[in-house]
Amino acid sequence: MDISIWGFAALAAAALLVGFSKTAVSGANTISLAVFAAVLPARESTGVLLPILIAGDVLAVLTYRRHAHWPTLWRLFPAVAAGVVAGTVFLMWADDAIVRTSIGAILLLMAAVTLWRRRTPAKDPEESSGSRLKGPSYGVLGGFTTMVANAGGPVMSMYLLSAGFKKLSFLGTSAWFFLIVNTSKVPFSVGLGLIDGQSLLLDAALVLFVVPGALIGKAAVHRINQRLFEQLVIGATVLGGLQLLLR
Repeated sequence: MDISIWGFAALAAAALLVGFSKTAVSGANTISLAVFAAVLPARESTGVLLPILIAGDVLAVLTYRRHAHWPTLWRLFPAVAAGVVAGTVFLMWADDAIVRTSIGAILLLMAAVTLWRRRTPAKDPEESSGSRLKGPSYGVLGGFTTMVANAGGPVMSMYLLSAGFKKLSFLGTSAWFFLIVNTSKVPFSVGLGLIDGQSLLLDAALVLFVVPGALIGKAAVHRINQRLFEQLVIGATVLGGLQLLLR
């Protein structure tokens, strides 16, 4: 890969933001996705970014492993697996423009649905009439978007916010979810030629920037109240969706 010094600096900053997003504001790494797609070919950038995300997931699990809500995870995983398979098939024929437009539109739709739900009276997610369909729907979308563009974070964020998760349980559940899902995507990415020796060499240099980002996020998250946390997550989702649509 022929990358300039400024290009590498942008990738390093994006890797640092991955670490921050995993331990503080989930969904903010959609900005990292856009940076990687701007510096590298969009399709190949997903293969470079995946190991960086996994490194961030490991750090997030080490930080919030006790706060995960496993019943929610077990309900989501079958639908996510179906979404990952659908995303793999999609990548076999879709070009970069179709990928960006599809993911951007989905992210904006998820943000709009979440904002609409927040205007209605809160309900227990287990008692809500649509809760049984909501989990699988978000799961399929999350699996599809995470396979196609590593953009499953905002979809998962919208689901956890709509289900009423508080900050630490949100981060703990999200951490375990993406460690398991992103790791399971590696064979598919290798099979599609998105991960190879060259991409892993670049990852080896960039992963060093994930650690300080995660430490900054861990220090910052306790200073962010629940309302601001939710606003930041939704804002990052909207920004990421717009970046994908307008690029």
